[in-house]
Formats: sequence, structure tokens, C-alpha cells
Amino acid sequence: MGNSWATFGRDLHLDLTGAGGLRAALIGALRDAVRTGRLAPGTRLPSSRSLAADLGIARNTVADAYAELVAEGWLSARQGSGTRVADRVEPLGAPPARARRPPGPGTRPGRPRFDLTPGTPDVSAFPRTAWLAAARRALTAAPSEAFGYGDPAGRPELRTVLADYLARARGVRADPDRIVVCTGFMQGLALLARTLGTGRLAVESYGLDFHRDVITRAGLRTVPLVVDAHGARTEDLAGLDDVRAALLTPAHQFPTGVPLHPDRRAAAVNWARATGGYLLEDDYDGEFRYDRQPVGALQGLDPDHVVYLGTASKSLAPALRLAWMVLPDRLVDPLLAVKRTGEWQSGQLEQLTLAEFLASGAYDRHLRGMRLRYRRRRDQLVTALAERAPHVHVTGIAAGLHAVLELPPGTEQSIVQAARWQGLALEGLTRFHTATAPPTPRDALVVAYGTPPEHAFKGALDALIRALPPGDGAGRVEGE
Repeated sequence: MGNSWATFGRDLHLDLTGAGGLRAALIGALRDAVRTGRLAPGTRLPSSRSLAADLGIARNTVADAYAELVAEGWLSARQGSGTRVADRVEPLGAPPARARRPPGPGTRPGRPRFDLTPGTPDVSAFPRTAWLAAARRALTAAPSEAFGYGDPAGRPELRTVLADYLARARGVRADPDRIVVCTGFMQGLALLARTLGTGRLAVESYGLDFHRDVITRAGLRTVPLVVDAHGARTEDLAGLDDVRAALLTPAHQFPTGVPLHPDRRAAAVNWARATGGYLLEDDYDGEFRYDRQPVGALQGLDPDHVVYLGTASKSLAPALRLAWMVLPDRLVDPLLAVKRTGEWQSGQLEQLTLAEFLASGAYDRHLRGMRLRYRRRRDQLVTALAERAPHVHVTGIAAGLHAVLELPPGTEQSIVQAARWQGLALEGLTRFHTATAPPTPRDALVVAYGTPPEHAFKGALDALIRALPPGDGAGRVEGE
């Protein structure tokens, strides 16, 4: 028979089947539990009386089984300490340790000591105390139905406060009924691509390859829009056939760091109106602007043709898995129909907590503090380059969490490699260029000063400076 015990709040299944009676079956079941690691070394077992009662067998049977296993070395018994799994017993069925892959040519083994790669904010600055307080308030006030499966569009409490916040902080024209909550930008992009169906979707020639992959997996083809000093050349959209939508980062192009020029904003909106297409606005770091007023969301120009996508991944932490879309009216029902077909929902309790975090003003306070922190780091980066590498030209620093360091032609990969030898993880600009897009990508580094924890930033900055090549002449700094 199969039985379980639940002593000290722990459950363990023991299969007491087999020949030889209950004593032999119990000994075999306990040996198997230790051998396979289900009972770890040092685990205290229940008393013979308790286990006998749980299993419905005689106490003497359990006591005899314990004594036999102590004699064999599987268990240990000491006065006042009870019966435990012997410390020296190791599971025989445990998988062997995974062999480390040898480091590639020219690299040192081990993880980098410092990290300046883009994609993650300083997660050590997550506002744990304020978030916990918001979670307590949200949980206390949560209606019972919040513990069910929920609305695919997301919690109404969050959609309501998001509509107010986005209108105030980003100039988004939003109604709660047009907001859909999702588990991240990638999920939002996947939902949109599935909703749009067939055809082509224009993407910026510099961007993230996994965004392009999400689009193509949904059945759309991608076509690149060249990015230059004024952002994506949206005037080229009018000459492209069968394009359903364009994915843009207008406030702060990723990764070049330039904002979309006003003329190109107008060209994009005019194209969408003339063709009935959509602009997918990735506002990944629009809240982090340092030297002037933030560039308002493109969505404010035409809510009927622009899908606004925002996320908590950069402002708070990627672990929250919370993002949002503000949709044109005619896309809401088709997208929700797609969303209902799979496991697309964010956790409702996290949504309620974010709603409370926004409504209480804690989100605004956190952003103000992080803007000061990131601006200070940006200034330290610019100062260090001016003093120790004045030949390096810095761009894209008016906003966001990264800067672009222009390099002499042909030097990008060697500098990325040199950074590895300094224990620094670093990405070159070429990594983000669409292979099929003209022109040939320029050599540069994408330096994410927002990524390291506070205590590691100086070390990361020093490692970066050591990796840069020597040069002559003064460099330039450009905010845009």
C-alpha cells in the first residue's frame, strides 16, 4: 500500500508494498527515500509512535525498521536529537554535476565581474519596502473575485490608474477600456503580431533580434527602416508594399539613443492614416529624461492609429512581468480574442499591487529617485571619458539608461574582447543591427550605465576605460 506521513508539517509518500511483510516494506521505502534524495542528510524523522499512527501500523514495526537502518548506516539516532538521516549518506540517484563548458578562444573562464550590457535596470534599487506596503494594502482591499482567473484585459483597478498616469506623465490619450495588461513587452508584441495576421511589419534597422523573431513566428515578415541621426526614416514607409504596421522607439531609439525627429513623427502618422496601418510605439524608457522635458508619446498625435506599449521592466524590475498596451478602439476586441486562446494573463495580485503603488504616489517618488541616480551615473561616465578617453565621441545621453560610444572603424570587436579581459560584459552596436539593412553598421559601444548595482558602478566604469584604445585629440559629447 502507499502511505504518507505529515509530521512537523512535512509530507512524504512511502510505498509499503512488496514481499516480506510491513517491516521489510517500511525499511525498503525509507532506504529508497534516502537513496533518491527525497530525505536529505540531516532530516529529522518523526518518532516511531507518530509514524506508526500516520501509517496505521504497529509502533514496534517502526522502531525495528529504524533500528535496522541505524545499524546499516542509513540513519543515526542520538539521545535528545531523535532519529535523523545520516549526514554522510548521499543520494545515489542524484545527477552528476554538469561539466563546465571550456571558455571560448581568447576569453577567460567565469562570469564577468561587471556588467554594462543593456536590457536591465539597476534591480538592486527595487523599492522593496514601498512595494511590500502597497502589496499589503492591495491584498487587504482586494475583492474575492480578484483571486479568480480574471479579465484578459487586466484588473480594472490597474487599467484605471494607468489611464490617469499615462495621460499625465506621457501625454497618452487613454481610456481604461482601451488598455490591455500583459506579462511584458514581448507578450504584447506577440499578441499584436498575431492580431495583425499576414503581411509585413516594418522595424527599425537597429533593434533587438528577438523582437523580430516574435514577429516572424506570428506569421508576419519584417522589413527594415534605416535609422540615422534623426531616428527611423519613416518617410520610406510610403514606398513599402503590404506593410501592416511599423514598430518604432520614438522617444529614445534603441540602441542609437536618438529621438524621432518631429518631421518623421508626422510622416509616420500620415502614413498610418493614409493606409489604415498601425504604429507600434515601444516606450521602453520614456520616463527617464534628464536635460529637458520628456518627449511626449507618439500616441498622443493619433490614438486611432498608434498602439502605445509601456512596461514596468525598466522603471521597476523585469521580475514583475507587468506591461500594458493602449489600443485603438478597433483593435481591442480582436486582440482580446487572441489573448483568450492561451495562458496570456499577468498575476492579478501583482496588478493590484502596481495599481496601489501608482495611486499612492510611490511610483512617481521611485522614478524621481531613479532619475537622479541614473543622471548622476551618466554624468560620471561623461566626465570619466572626457578626462581619461577624450578621443571617444559620446551620443544619446539626454535620456534612457545607456549611451553610445563611437569608435574608430574596425575596432568594435577587439574592444568588446578587451572588456572581457577586464571582467566587463559589454555589447557592441553591431550586435543590434539588422543584417539585411543598409548601410554597414558603424563601430560603437552600447554602454548601459543603468545596469550595475550602485556599489559596482565605479568598478565597471574603470574597467570600461581600461578597455578603450588610446587616442589623441578631444572627443565630443552629444545629447541627441
